[in-house]
Amino acid sequence: MYLVTKTNLTHILKHNLKKINPTGVLVLENGSFFQGYGFGFEGVATGEICFNTSITGYQEIISDPSYAGQIINFTFPHIGNVGANNDDHESDKIWTRGVIFNSEISNPSNYRALKHLDNWLKKNKIVGITGLDTRSLTNFIRDKGAPKGTISHIKNGKFNIKKLINLSAKWSGLNNLDLAKIVSTKKKYTWQGFRTWKKGKGFKKNKKKTHKIIAIDYGIKKNILRYFSNFNCEVIVVPCNLQVKEIIKLKPDGIFLSNGPGDPAATGDYAIDIIQKLIKINIPIFGICLGHQLLALALKAKTKKMKLGHRGANHPVKNLINNKVEITSQNHGFEIIKESLPKNVELTHKSLFDNCIEGIKLKNRPVFSVQYHPESSPGPQDSHYLFKQFINEIIKNAKKKRH
Repeated sequence: MYLVTKTNLTHILKHNLKKINPTGVLVLENGSFFQGYGFGFEGVATGEICFNTSITGYQEIISDPSYAGQIINFTFPHIGNVGANNDDHESDKIWTRGVIFNSEISNPSNYRALKHLDNWLKKNKIVGITGLDTRSLTNFIRDKGAPKGTISHIKNGKFNIKKLINLSAKWSGLNNLDLAKIVSTKKKYTWQGFRTWKKGKGFKKNKKKTHKIIAIDYGIKKNILRYFSNFNCEVIVVPCNLQVKEIIKLKPDGIFLSNGPGDPAATGDYAIDIIQKLIKINIPIFGICLGHQLLALALKAKTKKMKLGHRGANHPVKNLINNKVEITSQNHGFEIIKESLPKNVELTHKSLFDNCIEGIKLKNRPVFSVQYHPESSPGPQDSHYLFKQFINEIIKNAKKKRH
């Protein structure tokens, strides 16, 4: 692996590219680039370079729609050892732009594996590069912030570096970019009712449908839907821009605001009005990740892009209501500005890494949200109570209506 800068770009091109014979290259917007070996889909991918510190769950991470527009640098060196299967993907379509690994993908060694990870990436048209010093790249991101970059995978190793630099520099970045409309479902559908996976049983359907949840899809993960099935919910997933009158026609007991990619302020152009109208009808609302940020915007708070973002499965979050600490899974590059929270919004959770807002609730209505992913189970069950809390709000709201 070589980290190449603008100053020695010409020298490296002349004296090292043929010698190393790389088949992959990662080019950053500042002109620096990493040489390595391509895998997965042969092609070019441009996006924001971020890092994820998780040591397991790479298939779930790569298939999370919240990574649309991003290239993931995995800090854990051994990626691919459990292969890929048909159960662990979080979305039917993969939106991640590309992946970066330290070590060559190993052969799968897991009883659930159906494919080699490289074949799975090829099938889903994900460009990858390996043989890089991912620690060095992570340190670069930590110090400078998440850069724009381009991965190129070409078997003959003939790269037009200047063209790739230009691609990186000209890409818009995630600021002011609404990606929810791209990844969201185009038509409403009813979740099949599968519960969360269990060893020896796999996914089992739950035919009990006590509560009806309308999930607004900004990039929803399947495991969130499975958790609702665990709690006897019928879930109807709707497009991110479906109007309130159409949502009300579905007679929901509760509204879920899903996770998703992009700048919440950009998605807020249409989402804020919808959420504000839903709040006014006094229906229980629960938001996760982007849904959390959009809820805050609807409550007149503001958001901003973070220098690094939170992406990993070991993030400690303090519940300020009960003073307990939860180990959480996270994936976000934007945050709520604490000083912008209105007086009728209570701060319920905070990050113990950097004190950023991890949870809020509206003081006078059954409306709350968290920044992290309670369905991802890194704790493993530290945050499952949030689903139960939402269901309890639905039950209490139904009792009020009867009286």
